[in-house]
Amino acid sequence: MAIDFHAHIITPEYKWGLRSLNIDPLAADGFPLPDWSEQAHLEFMREAGIERSILSSPTPHLLGDDERLSAKIHREVNASIAEVCGKYPDEFSFVASVPLPFADAAIEEYRVTKEKLGAVGVKLTTHAGGVYLGDPSLDDFMAELNKDNALVIIHPQRAQEYPKTPITGTVAAIYEYPTDTTRAVLNMIAHKVMTRFPNIRFVVPHTGSFLPYMLQRFTGVSAILASMGMMEAVDVQREFQNLYFDIAGDPEPVALDMLLSVAGEDKIVYGSDFPHSPARVVLAKKKHLDENPRYERLLRKVYGKNERNCLGIDPRRIRP
Repeated sequence: MAIDFHAHIITPEYKWGLRSLNIDPLAADGFPLPDWSEQAHLEFMREAGIERSILSSPTPHLLGDDERLSAKIHREVNASIAEVCGKYPDEFSFVASVPLPFADAAIEEYRVTKEKLGAVGVKLTTHAGGVYLGDPSLDDFMAELNKDNALVIIHPQRAQEYPKTPITGTVAAIYEYPTDTTRAVLNMIAHKVMTRFPNIRFVVPHTGSFLPYMLQRFTGVSAILASMGMMEAVDVQREFQNLYFDIAGDPEPVALDMLLSVAGEDKIVYGSDFPHSPARVVLAKKKHLDENPRYERLLRKVYGKNERNCLGIDPRRIRP
């Protein structure tokens, strides 16, 4: 039975947040907001053999320039997700969204959701208002997460500046999402986030995005830059080895093998991307993956020790 580390929930409060921030999902991401219901998600889990879904609010992310409004929206949305999880404590847990780039407000929301609403961690966007993960302005927030051995699920956000006309710019999921995930993680590596805050369990989405290619290039280029005094020297592999990776999207036939060429088998967890990926599509992909004999040993880890280590607690002990 799988734990799904990449699953979304769409509540009325989330839709209210979109309206309050004047965000149109189709205009923002080039993709319509899918339908979601408790029963549809539970039925999908039953068919897919998913024991527990770690829910997070979807894209578009609820990012705004007004700190007070942003904090209010995130509080309402997190409370609505916690209410759903409270109805299904054996099936649903959630990671809270927080009002970044406002670090103090994010710390407050994290504490409330963890201590009062039962969140098992936080979802962080690759950037908020152009402030990327790894930015020193977020160090106090990261220190708070590190103190709690927090689970952090990363989700991409379209870059602030991007080409509008090609298909790669129009539909964010095609190119902008994996690009921004890669950009954020490289920024985290450059600022030594994983070694300065070693207790945080970061989950990188979509089978590592473009990181399997970029890791070697970044290692070489960063060493050159460090030798020229243009950046601090960084042990890229040491930073990278502390990350977990979900396999939402299209792990077969290429992406999962690429990820395994740079990441250990003990760092892979399952992700569905439901409901943005329709149930019938996810079920077909998961069935093919589960029946592929090449991944039998890996999947025993993915559906066992890896999930428990990443979650940080036996899933049977969770109660919102």
